[in-house]
Parts: sequence; structure tokens; C-alpha cells
Amino acid sequence: MPNYRRSNIPGGTYFITQVTYQRQPWLCSDAGRTALRAALQHVRQNYPFSIDAFVLLPDHFHSLWTLPAGDSNLSIRMLLIKRFVTKYYGHELGLDVGISRSREKRKEGNLWQRRFWEHLIRDEVDFANHCDYIHYNPVRHNFCESPQQWAFSSIHRFIQQKIYPLDWGGGGEAQLSSNIWDV
Repeated sequence: MPNYRRSNIPGGTYFITQVTYQRQPWLCSDAGRTALRAALQHVRQNYPFSIDAFVLLPDHFHSLWTLPAGDSNLSIRMLLIKRFVTKYYGHELGLDVGISRSREKRKEGNLWQRRFWEHLIRDEVDFANHCDYIHYNPVRHNFCESPQQWAFSSIHRFIQQKIYPLDWGGGGEAQLSSNIWDV
């Protein structure tokens, strides 16, 4: 069995990708958005973290989270978010996707991939590159022609706060760092 190792930096900032089970496109549905929003709010009450950037796509999301000083437990947050969505909204989502014997044995549902991907942000340049990646992702997946057209993104907050210009990423591909993992 693989021994997965995660970065363990108290107060660290992490780029996170979580994918749905078999890439089922339920996250952008009304029920999916409501479920994820409620789960994030619920988990942040007991395990606080800031959401620095976020994009929600039909079958996955990318986010930048900063944990509080002295806290490095990213995995518990993801576990609790996925568990909350499954427990309180799984029936509403009504996915008709069978699960493997392995998932049955582990009492796992059919909403989320078992694991998530994370990357510890190293510095301000790395942070900015991952923000750009997050906000340009809907364009890369051909859901829209410019990042501003995608409703489920923190780009709108970035533009409002004048972090990005109004036309950021429009009119051609944004200059993204080539060393960022792609989902």
C-alpha cells in the first residue's frame, strides 16, 4: 500500500485540487454548489482556514487555502468537507454511479475521488502563479472564452479588489507558469 506524504507546515498556504468520483459533473449544479458552500462554512467553524483563491468546475475544484499559525492539518479539512457533502447532500445529488468493491468495503460513496492533490506554496511568485492558474482554468477547459465569464470563481473578487485588471486573461491565453500541474 502506498505511503502518501503530505507537507506538514503549520500556517502554510496550499494549492488544492479535489476531483469528483469518475469525474461526474455535479459540482456546478445548484445542489452541488449549495452542498460545497455549506460544507466549507461548517468545517471552517472548527478548523479555520482562509480561502485565498477558488474556482469551481463541473467535476473538480482548485483552491488556495492558508491554514492558521500552528496548524498543519490540511487532510482533516478535506475529509470533513467531503464527508459533510456526502452525508447531508448526497441524496439530493442523486448520482446513479456504481461503486467498486473497494469503495464498498471502505464505506465510501460515489461523490468524490478518494484522494486530493496538494502543493505547498513556496513564495509570492508561486502564490501568484497558482492564482493565475486557478482563475484561467475554466478557459483552459473550454467552459468560457475569458475568465470573467465564469461565475464560480474568485476572479471577480480579485478584479473588484484591483488585484487583476478588468480584462485579465481575455483575448488570448494568459501567461501561465508551465510548471503548474494540470487537471
